[in-house]
Amino acid sequence: MAAAVAGSAVALGFLQRRRGLAAVSAAAAAVTLSCSSPSSLGRLSGLARGHCAALTSAGRGYSSEAKVGEEELRVRHLDDEHKGIVVLGINRAHAKNALNKNLIKTISKVVEALKMDKKVRTVIFRSEVPGIFCAGADLKERAKMHSSEVSSFVSKARAAINEMANLPVPTIAAIDGIALGGGLELALACDIRVAATSAKMGLVETKLAIIPGAGGTQRLPRTIGVSLAKELIFSARVVDGEEAKSIGLISHVVEQNEAGDAAYRRALALAQEFLPQVDLLTGLAIEEACYAQTIPTKDRVEGLLAFKEKRPPRYKGE
Repeated sequence: MAAAVAGSAVALGFLQRRRGLAAVSAAAAAVTLSCSSPSSLGRLSGLARGHCAALTSAGRGYSSEAKVGEEELRVRHLDDEHKGIVVLGINRAHAKNALNKNLIKTISKVVEALKMDKKVRTVIFRSEVPGIFCAGADLKERAKMHSSEVSSFVSKARAAINEMANLPVPTIAAIDGIALGGGLELALACDIRVAATSAKMGLVETKLAIIPGAGGTQRLPRTIGVSLAKELIFSARVVDGEEAKSIGLISHVVEQNEAGDAAYRRALALAQEFLPQVDLLTGLAIEEACYAQTIPTKDRVEGLLAFKEKRPPRYKGE
């Protein structure tokens, strides 16, 4: 309950400051969109050009072929000593791995399949594009949406990320590049986050006169604390791997290597450590036993009554 209240306080704080965001939204949007236009880079500040340089890195392929209909999200079931580890690799190099309708739909579909696969022991979420984890929502697609479509898209993105957060096996985000907005919200939904020192992370939505809408206002304060979460989101500040580790945003930080996959390699090593410990069937049995303890409680009945009567529940811990 305390965590929920804290997260809600962060979200409410954005709404109280909403009027002040409009002044910076146009400029911020221009910087973001200019990253895809080489002719515009000369007009940007040094810092903005630095971010754009990272965002425009070329794509990289891997030996395993993408499945039909899953080209933007490559699914690899590892073998041999890594058997049981599944790697989900975002592969939208042309769009800096931005989240579009198709990618969100694919993530939801893949996660649902993984949830039912008893052979899966650990899931690693990574990028297959150098220098990028996920740059957030696809603003080019967003600009063409009607306001009603935007609401639907954000709801679906939130649902897909929640589904990933609720996977019954450990999940690790390997952040080898930029993770902004929805990209960081994806990472926050994972149990563990590993990042390279060169990675850049931040919830930057306030620069576009909006707020994080896919769980960021809830998961960030639960991860690093309410006060610091407010600071980062109100300022839209971007932190590197070292600072992210110091504030508890990530669990491990590693020096980037020449291949640009240092975080992934560390995530793979962690997943390898988990394999002997993770038993899905036992875990599900424990979940069932724990759920059974909630059935005879007065709070469970109160929750149902409150839902039926369309009022806030009044829980008493009974």
